[in-house]
Amino acid sequence: MLLRKILVTGAAASLLLLPGCAGSAKDTSSGGGSGGGGMIPQLNLPAEVDASVGSLVNYNPYSAKPATQTWLYEPLMMQNSLDCKVAPWLATSYSWESADKLVFTIRKGVKFADGSAFSAKDVAFTFNLAKKYPAMDLAGVWNDTFGAHATSVTAQGDKVVFQFSGPAAPKFPWIIGQKILSAKHYGNVGDPTKYIDKKPNGTGPFKVGSFNGRQLVLVRRSDYWQASKVKVSKLVLEGQPDATQALLQLRTGKLDFYSGEIPNPRKAFVASNPKINHVWYAPNGVTALAPNLKKAPFNDVKFREAMAYAINKQDATLKATYNMMHVASQSGLVMPLRESMLPTPYTAENTVLPFDLTKAGQLLDEAGYKKGAGGLRTNKDGSPLTIKFAVQAGWIDYEAMADSITASFKKLGLNVKEIKSPPDSVDLQKKTGNFDMMVNFVGSGCDYANGLGATLASDQFPTKSEVKGNVERFSDPAVNQAVKTLQSSTDPAAVKTQVGVLAKAMMTQYPVMPILYAPARGIYRTDKAVGWPTEKDPYANPQDAILLIMTHLRPAK
Repeated sequence: MLLRKILVTGAAASLLLLPGCAGSAKDTSSGGGSGGGGMIPQLNLPAEVDASVGSLVNYNPYSAKPATQTWLYEPLMMQNSLDCKVAPWLATSYSWESADKLVFTIRKGVKFADGSAFSAKDVAFTFNLAKKYPAMDLAGVWNDTFGAHATSVTAQGDKVVFQFSGPAAPKFPWIIGQKILSAKHYGNVGDPTKYIDKKPNGTGPFKVGSFNGRQLVLVRRSDYWQASKVKVSKLVLEGQPDATQALLQLRTGKLDFYSGEIPNPRKAFVASNPKINHVWYAPNGVTALAPNLKKAPFNDVKFREAMAYAINKQDATLKATYNMMHVASQSGLVMPLRESMLPTPYTAENTVLPFDLTKAGQLLDEAGYKKGAGGLRTNKDGSPLTIKFAVQAGWIDYEAMADSITASFKKLGLNVKEIKSPPDSVDLQKKTGNFDMMVNFVGSGCDYANGLGATLASDQFPTKSEVKGNVERFSDPAVNQAVKTLQSSTDPAAVKTQVGVLAKAMMTQYPVMPILYAPARGIYRTDKAVGWPTEKDPYANPQDAILLIMTHLRPAK
């Protein structure tokens, strides 16, 4: 399955997002009203919870299996993980007054589903409830995860002030993503993670129409604070189809949007009716070749540079993703969306290294890795050079990439032996460092300290009990300092400078070799609704921003 397992765990890191400066999120909402230009009668989407929920209906966004986590309760802000832009939501703006003080301005005129007014007090209530019940603290506000813990969260008029015990910039994405509860509705329920919420009272664009344990019908709220932007009258959420079922439902119109895996969707789905069938796989991280830098010859930067030019990225992309994804930039940043973060003289184009076996061979020759008997490369001392390639068995995209890389490396004279093992076994090799090279995921979120930085920082070496980002065991004091600075920086110019240090290290030291961008899938029809995000209009990640997408959809003509 195409990156399914790795993205379940990797997406959390890759979606960590960068805090910006005060006023970086400008409020352009047009407020309530029923809107004009016609309505979309109904859209069909997969269910957010499997059928095992049965008759135990629960709309609590902090429960283990809420019937929906998307449409009833809302976050403070939305951030596009592709270009890092922040969209105002329940908060109209934010400001880091210092590295340890974050202030939000809360939107006026918002109502909960029961008609009661939403205010800054509900926001402060939600975060203080998470202090009392730590299992609810998904943002890590009250602990030292990704920054210093909070000492207080207070409502001051239409402001909510977060005071931290130290720099806390990396907490920003989690804070803005926390679903806000009604103090009136949740004030006396006890532990919110154990509460059965049968009559939800959120600020979201929809309210419950009906739910039979499998099919959830949601109807549009005409009094929603930005109702003029929501043109869908009804959502029907049902089933969690596999690839075969989803393809059939998409083709017949029983499903309008799907973010799961369908092999070769251009051929299987789009080709059957290209006027209304569409697909866009957004870049959602980087898949890279990770050598073990604690072992020779991978501890030689010249050998690693040769490897970077010896990977036929286009071939690997074709075989692993049916050419759905673009080849990745050696910078470790998603291009061209993050080109503005590159230091001089790098550009989106010149950071994508070409496949060049001739150059790779020259680099190896110059570095002393000559060809010996049978045309195989040797170590500098003339001893046999054998590379064991650890491959996650069953991950067909990883296997396809590994096969392509192995074939190219063998043409270069490298004796590569693929060893396919269960993914858990490969994870164990990451922990112990007992491997030569493997394919690995690199986070590409907007919180660079915990995205790309997690792949490069020395304190992110895996341990015997935990897989961390720096699988290759790269170490550079300048990079470590840049990551440390990023963890407390709220100034965009300073962030760009430090990201430049990371990108330059990737371009000159080759700690890992990016192959292709990992996919965030969006497979959809346009016979009912248009306005879905596309490569030309990447306003949202199709896999994690469906609520934002809903405000962009319009009836098909």
